[in-house]
Amino acid sequence: MLQWIRAKKKPQAEYKLQVAKNERIYAVGDVHGRADLLRLLLDKISQDIDARRDSRMPRLIFLGDYVDRGDHSREVLEMLAALRADLGSSGTFLRGNHEAAMMAFLADPEKGVDWLDWGGVQTIASFGIQPPRKPYQPKDLKSVALELEAALGPLLDFVRTTDLITRSGDHVFCHAGIDPAKPLDDQPDSALLWGTSAFLQARQLNGIRVVHGHYDRYEPDVLPHRIGLDTGAYYSGRLTGIRLDDEERLLVADVMDIV
Repeated sequence: MLQWIRAKKKPQAEYKLQVAKNERIYAVGDVHGRADLLRLLLDKISQDIDARRDSRMPRLIFLGDYVDRGDHSREVLEMLAALRADLGSSGTFLRGNHEAAMMAFLADPEKGVDWLDWGGVQTIASFGIQPPRKPYQPKDLKSVALELEAALGPLLDFVRTTDLITRSGDHVFCHAGIDPAKPLDDQPDSALLWGTSAFLQARQLNGIRVVHGHYDRYEPDVLPHRIGLDTGAYYSGRLTGIRLDDEERLLVADVMDIV
């Protein structure tokens, strides 16, 4: 009888995946040219930071897709570039597939022409440049690419120096998720920027939790192994972020809150 009692041990509590103990993470989903919502969400994050004074250092992580579709991509890039200068190592700015597509267009307008139909037209217009008309002509594409590169100025350096992936504790941050079949230090750019079906189908990710954007939903996906923060800001009027420390709290900028 005593042997049976000794053998009947309490089950161990399931290990909860955590960010680094010295960090308080604020992750922000896909902005897509919604400068109004970005401004509101940054205000909410600032208020949340001020309300918490402990040993954790706040770190802001932006998940990419700053440009396209919404009407104010230029303003978004200007805000984020200024913020990176202010935050230093306390800010991480990740690249999305839309930034990658914009850079591909600038490098080779004919090969990268699809970017225009993915929201690039709105980005070009936000810089005061007349977008090319369909059917697109090579000389027009080249002309627009040169105009955009000149208009971007130092903002182009901001876009080019964005990161693809970062980590805090058990949490990994990237734009579109990972390839679960590959180690973290050998992830292909295509998986980080464009995603994989295997990532969405996975039930667990080998002891990590991935925080990402890319896959728009009206409500964020908050699951044990991944958090999806793209809530379609450009059409829904809702930009979503999350605070991760000892707990997790969603922070939402809603167009209905803008006076």
